[in-house]
Amino acid sequence: MLRIIILVVAIGAGSLAGWLALSMQPGVAVTTVQAPAPTVAMVDVLVAAADLGQGHPLSEKSFSWKPWPVDAVSPGFITRSGQPDATKNLMGMMVRSQFVSGEPIREEKLSRTSNLLASMLSPGKRAVAIRISVESTAGGFILPNDRVDVIQTLGRPGENQASGLSRTLLTNIRVLAVDQRVEEATPKSQQPVAMGKTATLELTPPQAEAIAAAQATGILSLSLRSIADNAEQPSVRTENSAVRILRAGQSEVVKF
Repeated sequence: MLRIIILVVAIGAGSLAGWLALSMQPGVAVTTVQAPAPTVAMVDVLVAAADLGQGHPLSEKSFSWKPWPVDAVSPGFITRSGQPDATKNLMGMMVRSQFVSGEPIREEKLSRTSNLLASMLSPGKRAVAIRISVESTAGGFILPNDRVDVIQTLGRPGENQASGLSRTLLTNIRVLAVDQRVEEATPKSQQPVAMGKTATLELTPPQAEAIAAAQATGILSLSLRSIADNAEQPSVRTENSAVRILRAGQSEVVKF
């Protein structure tokens, strides 16, 4: 009986010692294996190496190749795989619409002609210059690429045109260029004197005909439009209108 008691005590002591030994061992760190991030397919795209303004001739320093996600490549982008000699082929071309640094180069914004104004014209459009003054161009704040309405003013027969009637001839017209040169101020006046100015407008052939006729028969002014209205379709008013004016017992019809 004594032997049995000693055996039980020994087994219990061994079990206790084993439990104590296991509990005193440092914990085993569990390492979590993270799945590798999915790789994004890239392709080299030709981009502007610096800001390129209108009329800037392209040189070797004008562009560079930049990795671009394949899913974000638009059809108009130039890729190294599609056009490996693009940098050589585009040398000497002129920028017709400005690029910012890092912007992908697109051929529709370039021109092979040396005439900047001709390269800026949209297909089927014409460049027509009109006479303007500071007063007729929103105080001189109308600049290239603004959108304007063209207003014609007609004088009544035998009177100054300033007392005449006005109508909106064209709407939502793009301004291509504005002559903003001024004569240098003389020490006596200390004020710049405005020189003869012109604004060059982008017009369709029918609009160009309407402008030529309107300029020959009246005074043209430009009304600056909000940039929020740029999506509006340009329009031209070509029909003749007539207004009967009664003044001092006299009746006259003014056509415009």
